[in-house]
Amino acid sequence: MPPETPGAPVPEDPHSGLLAVLPRITQLSAAITKGRLVERATEHAGLARERPAMGVLVSLRTAGAPLRIGEIADRMQVVGPHVTRQVQILEKRGLVRRVADPHDRRVSLIEPTGAGTEAANRYATFVLGWFAETLADWPQQDRDDLARLLARLADDVTARLTRGDADGDD
Repeated sequence: MPPETPGAPVPEDPHSGLLAVLPRITQLSAAITKGRLVERATEHAGLARERPAMGVLVSLRTAGAPLRIGEIADRMQVVGPHVTRQVQILEKRGLVRRVADPHDRRVSLIEPTGAGTEAANRYATFVLGWFAETLADWPQQDRDDLARLLARLADDVTARLTRGDADGDD
């Protein structure tokens, strides 16, 4: 790499506008983690010891329908065996059950029991209440913009990772 000439223009970084976002993502993640939001919500749901399993219940709750293990894994962005272990824990606690797939009787779907739905609802109520309090002073338009842009970012990041081009090669 040739030495820079004093006074020569510095080439513009095509990603400079995004540079300020990275520390903010890290800040947000650290604040939520250090603030123990997920742990507190899981405790509120009555599943403090089964924190990883809470993701399965939340996935089922947001789906609104029974799902295959693979579908739950895709939604959680984890591997199937991880979900299988969590489902087994939830089954033992009476929070989910296996039901036959109406389209393929060889396949089991996972659905929450009444108690599982109640636990997922307690979790969601806690988390949503916490965020609602945090954003209470924001104008409605800002809250709407945040929801829209965050959903778009999550969808785009998930889609790109699913395609397998996380390394930036297109």
